[in-house]
Amino acid sequence: MIGRLRMTKNTSIPNLVVPQRVIDKMAAAARHYLQDETGEAMVGLLVPSTHTNGVPTLYVLDTIAPDESTVVREWATFQQGDERQDELIWWLQENWRVCRQKKKDLQGHPLPAKWDVPVRYLGDWHKQPGFMIQPSGGDLMTARHWIDDSENGMSFLLAPIVTLGHPSAEATDSPMTNYLAISQGDDTCMRVDFWYIDKQVNDFVPISPAIYPDDQLPALAAYPWHLVNEERFRAESELLEKDGLFTTLVLWDAGHAPPLDVCFLTARMGADQVLLLVTPWDYPKAAPKARIAPFRGIEPDEDIYEVFEELWEHSKPVADPAGWTWSEGRHLIDYIFALEDANGIKRPTTGAKPAQAEVEPEDKT
Repeated sequence: MIGRLRMTKNTSIPNLVVPQRVIDKMAAAARHYLQDETGEAMVGLLVPSTHTNGVPTLYVLDTIAPDESTVVREWATFQQGDERQDELIWWLQENWRVCRQKKKDLQGHPLPAKWDVPVRYLGDWHKQPGFMIQPSGGDLMTARHWIDDSENGMSFLLAPIVTLGHPSAEATDSPMTNYLAISQGDDTCMRVDFWYIDKQVNDFVPISPAIYPDDQLPALAAYPWHLVNEERFRAESELLEKDGLFTTLVLWDAGHAPPLDVCFLTARMGADQVLLLVTPWDYPKAAPKARIAPFRGIEPDEDIYEVFEELWEHSKPVADPAGWTWSEGRHLIDYIFALEDANGIKRPTTGAKPAQAEVEPEDKT
């Protein structure tokens, strides 16, 4: 069931479709931060009209939590913008772009033409104190500024508001409202009010959501290890840097199927070969792989993706050294040492030594 069409100031409010998984993520985050404001960035699709009387449809496919090291949460204050969210959005966009090129979705089924549009940022949802079910005046000013900024490329924003503690009697199944009321397991409910603004409307207006089962909407790529396990990524980077290696990170379709791989171009001063390390999205649970390529200089103004593509085309896969086994307690530097020894790649004698003891794998419970 698609949300009701409304007309405001000669513009149509789009239809809105939200999978149950997004509502569940909102509810979990809201319950976790009961006393403070919180929120997340939303990503999804803007699908042009086909069978909806000329009205486009917004599909919210995921919400992305902010970096806990930079977010500000207080009773009446919430600030979330950070690089990690931007990088996760980029990751989701790049994986979706590759899927579109391959005409496959993330489950390996043919990608219907309906979904052949870019993944994009749609707006933010946030929890407000008390029963403030509408965006605040500050929210409106921020939204107008964002839409007016031509660098953002945004002509609209979606802005759901979450509030807690409403009487359960507010729950409704009517498709004519712009809110959902979700029972919290007692005599109260969480309420999610959906609001929309664009350049024509220039003010927040209600937008009616239609909630779909998860399996009726496409899923986005799983998040990559270097953005999920930032402590592990810092440790890996520090070990590579300490050993004097030049490294740069590139997202690459090494396995010819999404999710993309997180790849590292690694090179030593004076070496005539470079190693291209391929880590799957779920590294270190999944083992890294490697390719070897002839060394070539890199100019400061060169596009690193073009450099990596050229090196990849001239590279060949490298088998794991005899006796080498991977475990989550090892690091990429250990793998590099083993590969260099097996392939005759010299390293400075002042470099770091291979780790003697493995670290304990991260507790997944």
